[in-house]
Amino acid sequence: MRIPFIILLLITQTAFSQQGTSVRVSTASKNVHIIDTAFSIPQLGRVRRIWIYLPEDAAQKKYPVIYMHDGQNLFDDTSSYAGEWGVDELMDSVQGQKAIVVGIDNGREYRLPEYLPYPHEKYGKAEGKEYVQFIVKTLKPWVDRHYRTLKDRKHTFIAGSSLGGLISVYAMLQYPKVFGGAGIFSSAFWIAPPIMDEIQKKGKKIKARIFFYAGKQEDETMVANTLKAMEIFDRVSKSVFRTVIREEGRHNEAAWRKEMKGFYEFVIEN
Repeated sequence: MRIPFIILLLITQTAFSQQGTSVRVSTASKNVHIIDTAFSIPQLGRVRRIWIYLPEDAAQKKYPVIYMHDGQNLFDDTSSYAGEWGVDELMDSVQGQKAIVVGIDNGREYRLPEYLPYPHEKYGKAEGKEYVQFIVKTLKPWVDRHYRTLKDRKHTFIAGSSLGGLISVYAMLQYPKVFGGAGIFSSAFWIAPPIMDEIQKKGKKIKARIFFYAGKQEDETMVANTLKAMEIFDRVSKSVFRTVIREEGRHNEAAWRKEMKGFYEFVIEN
């Protein structure tokens, strides 16, 4: 069922721990809405819940749009499986240029294939091409029709962590005229070595603001792969970069939540 954007997200359910004592209360801002609980992904023959953060005056003013993966973890602790990013709290606190943020739930058992750009000997088929096509050909046009958005490349961004970071890189490479910036948090470059060759071949078409984050407490290849991807982009494209390497950085939502503000301030020109 599609819910009009004027209806606020109301989450009344409470989640109990196995012991039945702790209660998880919704942390979603009043500016967070559900576009649809079963938005069609025609490219894959599936449906998905789609979230949206709308600035309070979104009905009167046009805004940039950030498309983000793993929507369950962006706005609400009751829907997250590993802690939330607090994207709505960040946006509520922004004093300058705000943005619309669209969160796409991952497909749970489909998360790996949908965020995988290329077939993998161990992990199987890749559906990244179709998933990214869904964002660009289906979801973005729908959002642009129903909300007051700044539709051009300069005001359209994509972001995600781990496999979500990987598919964000791939999305930019496939659609350089659509995305003008990206947040690449702890990208799982290790699972898709061909991405480096594709950056080399297609990176020259990209002119964007790209934010990279990696932590030294993650997988031992994380920092090296992140720096390698950034260096290739820097050689072949006219993009602007910010790369953050944290000594204490780990591979979790708490770490990515801390870096979200830096990403936002970098890609959004106030």
